[in-house]
Amino acid sequence: MTDPTIERLEFTAVANLRDLGGYATEDGRTVARGRLFRSAALDKASDADRFVLEGLGLQSIYDLRSIPEAEAAPDPVLDGVVGIHLDVLADARSISAPANLNEVLSDPETVAVANQKLADGSGLTRMVEAYRELVNLPSALASYRALFLGLLDDDAALFHCTAGKDRTGWAAASLLTVLGVERDDVYRDYLLTNEQFLPAIAHIFDGFAAAGGDPELLRPLLGVRADYLDTAFAEVEQLFGTVERYFAEGLGIDDDAQAELRERFLT
Repeated sequence: MTDPTIERLEFTAVANLRDLGGYATEDGRTVARGRLFRSAALDKASDADRFVLEGLGLQSIYDLRSIPEAEAAPDPVLDGVVGIHLDVLADARSISAPANLNEVLSDPETVAVANQKLADGSGLTRMVEAYRELVNLPSALASYRALFLGLLDDDAALFHCTAGKDRTGWAAASLLTVLGVERDDVYRDYLLTNEQFLPAIAHIFDGFAAAGGDPELLRPLLGVRADYLDTAFAEVEQLFGTVERYFAEGLGIDDDAQAELRERFLT
């Protein structure tokens, strides 16, 4: 079970940033604190946020966003930290959410279209398909391979996308699983996004409503749901059987490297 003393990091302009440490594993060990961090985009980090980020002792920041997202809202440059860009959804059929989501979802014409697609369920269908793609796309396999192998050389690292919920959510869920964290805690960490990210983007819901949209329809799109993660794990089961085989066969991270990840990030 989760250690209830896990600290919540407080930032002024960076949403959904948390330490993955503190989760117990099935073999009685614990994910080390202060080593693995996940977050939403970092481009709006305040001076105070940058000070906290620099104090985390990060060696690497892995940016899982598309090239347009990263170019529109580049990560801050932090002393001694290497930035690594990995475009998880480069091979996806549709583009990722734009970095300027607030402006897009306050435009009346865009809102009218979005409202219709969300109301008829096509938006949810696309979200579910996106979670399959997180497992099966060549660009996703290559990106997650580079991320997890890169972590073997990092004492502390952070990975993020734009909202820190889907691309980042699968990175965290699959990593915690291969480290041996129980499935309930994997889902608990994943669903924390609804507590830590949605309140930070209340202005987007407000703008959507002001432009004529139903803000409640946005929640499944901008938040996370257990059935999204169910879809990714089901895709793993169908293609590989287990998460360990997904790492070995899909990502090319063999049993020895998986064991090295456990030795590196478990106490």
